[in-house]
Amino acid sequence: MSNDRTVTLTRTTKETDIKITLNIDGNGNSNIDTGLKFFDHMLTSFSRHGFFDLDIKAVGDIDVDDHHTIEDVGLLLGECFKEALGDKVGIERMGYNIVPMDEALATVAVDISGRSYLVFDADFEYQSIGDISSQNVKHFFESFANTSLMNINIDAKGENDHHICEATFKSFARALNSASKITHDQLLTTKGKL
Repeated sequence: MSNDRTVTLTRTTKETDIKITLNIDGNGNSNIDTGLKFFDHMLTSFSRHGFFDLDIKAVGDIDVDDHHTIEDVGLLLGECFKEALGDKVGIERMGYNIVPMDEALATVAVDISGRSYLVFDADFEYQSIGDISSQNVKHFFESFANTSLMNINIDAKGENDHHICEATFKSFARALNSASKITHDQLLTTKGKL
């Protein structure tokens, strides 16, 4: 397996044009521009707390709404992780983390299993958080899970939607950082393939 777990991928559709560069073994440096300020804030937190170097430039039809941009960034970012993880030999595979943010608490567990699944238990009180639709938070994680082929389990509670969402992105970052670390020289499965 190569020691360099850096990848650059693009996705261009009639709705979005996105370029992402990801270094799993980074320092948490980021340059994020999706046109959606709250989404940029969440992805910057994800980068910082996961120690992932992350550059994202997305141009989407946000004059329509935020759905396509959030969905397609999730799809491409998941694809970047799948590509950068390579043959997965030596990775810890599973990780979890619990992050508080004031009254909110988010617990996230991930399994880089080669199978896509999302459990998302978080209720937002309002229809939007900043300039994004709160329902698209779940859709981001669905999209990420589908292309990364990861099992992601999220449980987040609180009273402030911003706090719930931010704690979730931070907890996800930390869980994914743990799961993607190379700590040995084996493939952690009895199937012989992840």
